[in-house]
Amino acid sequence: MKRRAFFGVSAGTAAALTGTNGCNVKKIEHESQKISVGNPGGLSLEELRDRYRHDLFDDFLPFLDTYVIDHEYGGFMCNTDRSGKNITTNKSSWYEGRGIWVYSFLYNKVEPDPKYLEVARMSVEFILKHRPSGDKLWPGSYSKEGKMLTETGDIYGGLFIANGLSEYSKAVKDDSYWDIAKDILIRHLRLYDSPDYNYQVTYYMTDPPPLKGPRVLGHWMVLLRLVTQMLEFKSDPEIEIIADRCVDAILNYHFNPAYGLMNEAINHDMSRAGGGYEQFSYTGHAIETLWMVLFEAERRKDRALYDRAAEMLKRHVEISWDDVYGGAFRCLDHVDNNTWKVDKVLWLQEEVLIGTLFMIEHTGDPWAKEWFDKMYAYVTDKFPLKQYGYPLWILGADRKVTFVEEYGRVGNFHHPRHLMLNLLSVERMIKRKGMVSDLFI
Repeated sequence: MKRRAFFGVSAGTAAALTGTNGCNVKKIEHESQKISVGNPGGLSLEELRDRYRHDLFDDFLPFLDTYVIDHEYGGFMCNTDRSGKNITTNKSSWYEGRGIWVYSFLYNKVEPDPKYLEVARMSVEFILKHRPSGDKLWPGSYSKEGKMLTETGDIYGGLFIANGLSEYSKAVKDDSYWDIAKDILIRHLRLYDSPDYNYQVTYYMTDPPPLKGPRVLGHWMVLLRLVTQMLEFKSDPEIEIIADRCVDAILNYHFNPAYGLMNEAINHDMSRAGGGYEQFSYTGHAIETLWMVLFEAERRKDRALYDRAAEMLKRHVEISWDDVYGGAFRCLDHVDNNTWKVDKVLWLQEEVLIGTLFMIEHTGDPWAKEWFDKMYAYVTDKFPLKQYGYPLWILGADRKVTFVEEYGRVGNFHHPRHLMLNLLSVERMIKRKGMVSDLFI
């Protein structure tokens, strides 16, 4: 699909997006704690909090507890349809790691109910039985009982497991799980740093040519979120270095100043790749990655980093917006030809909501208020399945978000992550009586 032509990147915008070490970065004007966060989504903060709590505690968690969580062997059976029928009872390393994180974070930050910690514990025990030796990648999938079904996984599976174990270690106050997470991280990073690293960006890019030892935005994204959360638990100079690497790669190498967007894949030596990769921007990953950079700026209390990432986030959100039917597209297949794939996925819309609400909370950014309102109205209109007689929300659909009766997967990560992160944000704003934070004051 070809969309409207891009507006050129102005000199001011280019300077803001390509500046280094905070130089020439456009500053958000409102920095006083006297600035109100307003009414995100057109709701009072209390109303928004109650909606988030309902979607998490009354809709999402009960469905997973009844149909997806394996209370016998541990883990998550995500190959489940809208009615709760398990199409298969298979489990994957991706969804085990993600589920461990969700239920550990839920226990740590949202609701310290022992039943949530028990869900995480059983998944931890299930997945650690299959911990690979050496630098091998985690197996991809398992039967309900734990028999390995797919021998070869990918780097994401292990990194999701590490993220889950790191969060779980906080819940049980046991450093050994954090240490396992670090071991997985270092081993997977060693694989990623090998010139022979074998990974192909097959998602959505049309007929990608082989790229030896690629550097992948999605990889840096998962690495950054992992190390940022590990550093919340305890300091570690080696992990700080990895965090710096991730931020540098994202902002200074994957960002393409020729048109002000991120390239998903570049060469191993961090140079721009050819063969169509220089024209491919997986805008969904870019938006998701950039809110993670904002969170890292919060951890560091680095306003220059925050401002630079915020400007990049704004551009990617605006470029990805569907002016006809609303919502954001996740894949720009060819920049110069302005060719997009036009399906709509829930996770991307929710990444926009995470990033914009974070900006509202900490700076009261008027742009973020406008775009949160626009996206929140769109998402709550199009994606909840309640209007069709089912619980949960639509995970993916066509451009118009057309409802289909049959759907074979339940998401156990992006949706609850959005609900939890934004619920916590709203609760903090309520405690501050609706005023922006003092993070950058």
